[in-house]
Order: sequence, then structure tokens, then C-alpha cells
Amino acid sequence: MASALSTLQQALEQGVPVITAEITPPRGGDPGRALAAAEALRGRVHAFNVTDGSRAVMRMSSLALCRLLQDRGLEPVLQLTCRDRNRIALQAELLGAHALGLPNVLCLTGDPVRAGDQPQARSVYDLESVRLLRQVQQLNAGIDPLGQPLADGPTALFAGAAADPQSPSWSGLLSRTRRKAEAGARFLQTQMVMHPEPLRRFCGEIADPLGLPVLAGVFLLKSARNAAFINRMVPGAAIPQDLIDRLAAATDPRQEGIRIAAEQVETFRGIAAGVHLMAVKAEESLLAVLETAGVEASPTLLPFAASAGLQQSRAVSA
Repeated sequence: MASALSTLQQALEQGVPVITAEITPPRGGDPGRALAAAEALRGRVHAFNVTDGSRAVMRMSSLALCRLLQDRGLEPVLQLTCRDRNRIALQAELLGAHALGLPNVLCLTGDPVRAGDQPQARSVYDLESVRLLRQVQQLNAGIDPLGQPLADGPTALFAGAAADPQSPSWSGLLSRTRRKAEAGARFLQTQMVMHPEPLRRFCGEIADPLGLPVLAGVFLLKSARNAAFINRMVPGAAIPQDLIDRLAAATDPRQEGIRIAAEQVETFRGIAAGVHLMAVKAEESLLAVLETAGVEASPTLLPFAASAGLQQSRAVSA
């Protein structure tokens, strides 16, 4: 029996314009705000990407919040980073995700510990994103880490990877994206993109020839000060001065940020397979971004089946 495809995988394979949104787990034990932010986007996005220790700051487990989203019929994308776990722990997380019916995983190396608020923490990096992708590929083929048949049959995880179209090294970007494709990446989610030309070149010269659909990162800027802070503190960020000036000149910077993000949604959907929305500590504004961009709720985005993973596991072991 074939495993059911996730909504995200079906949409990407059918060429439907895809929208995903990033949800940040809380710094405490109450997931209410994160779940409410996702609920506000029900029917507007295909899946919710749950960050995993982003910027090396303590937050609730990505796996836990993914399951809570799933229980509410909202399809999650599990972010899995290599910074905090050795390969045995990563393998356990992948098997657990499959058992829980979490179909999508984004394989990341992870931000360095020095970027966070606990610099005394120890990094692991037993694997990095390419080798993590290979591990997913191996488990999906029904092979365990020792090269033996995997107990209970293969997993069914739809794996993606990250990319930065604005990377200063084009040859390095090409090489690493090719390695991720060969390791089993099925889609790419980009870092924030601020202008269409780098995205157009990346899709046309790298991603499209490799057969990798791209979800272009759209980051909601809240003010000129916020944009300048991101440029200073976030590795790889390159928010151009013209957008910073536009925010600085606005009488309502928050609304201007929403307009900028909406313009990017409209433009990038004509270049890439879809967009990935990000709004750190402002997820409640993402609905306004989509409404401003003219993205309406879709009746085809049906609730995600929480029992899918268990059904898949029984199917492949039968």
C-alpha cells in the first residue's frame, strides 16, 4: 500500500502555488500563542514550518509543537537542526516524526551557539544538513544506519533543505545545492529574499535544472530600526538600504512592512514554486500580508489527518 502524500508534497508536485508560514515555539511551556498564530492562517497556507532552536535560543521542542499543530488539523513541517544532537538523537527524531505522522522535515545545520544567549552551551554538529538529508534518504529506503533492513519497513518523510539565493559565493551556492539535491532534498526553502533578481537567477540557473521547487523566503520587517538590527545581527541578512529608507519615511512603519511583504509575495509567486512567510514575534500580522497580497482562503486546503503517520506505518509493515 502506498503512503499518502502530504499536502505540501502534493501541491509542489502538482505545480500549485504554495504558501508556508514559519511558527516559532514559545520560550516557555504554553504553546497557546503559537497555535493561535497558526490557527489564524488556517486555509491560507499549505503547511507550518516550526523552527528548531533558531538563533541558538531555548524554545519548546519543534517536534512537540508540530504534533500539537497536527492534532488541530494543521500540517506541520518539522525543522531539524544538527547543532544540538548527535546522529543517534537525530535518527531517533526522524523515526519519531514518522511514527507521529509528521510527513515533512526541513534538514538544517543550525545557527552557531555564539548567536544565542547561552554561549557556554556545547555544539554537537555530528552531522550537517547534507549528511542529515542522506540519513532521511536512507531511512526512506528502509535501511538502518548499519546498512541492515530497517525494522517495520521504510519511513515516508518528505525532506527539504535551505538555500540563500543572495549568497556572495555563486559557485559555493551551486555546489552545495547540488549536493543537497543528490542527498535527497525534494524542495528548497530560502533565507529572506528582498529583491526578485537574485531569486530569479537562483531558480533559473540552479534550482530548476536540479528539479527542486523553491519556496522563497518573505520576511516581515517591522521598522527601519528592526531592519538595521537584522542586518547587524543575523548571519547572511542583506536588507537593502532602499527598503530601510522606505520604512524610515513611513508614517506607519508596521503597515509599510506589511505592504513590502505583500509586494514580495505577489512578485515571488511568479518566479518560484511558492513563498515561505516569516515574521519573528509578529506572526499575527501574516494574515494581513496575505490579504494585502490578494491571497484568499482556499477550500482545497483540507484539515491534515492526524492519524496519517500511524496509518502509513501499518501500511508499510503489513
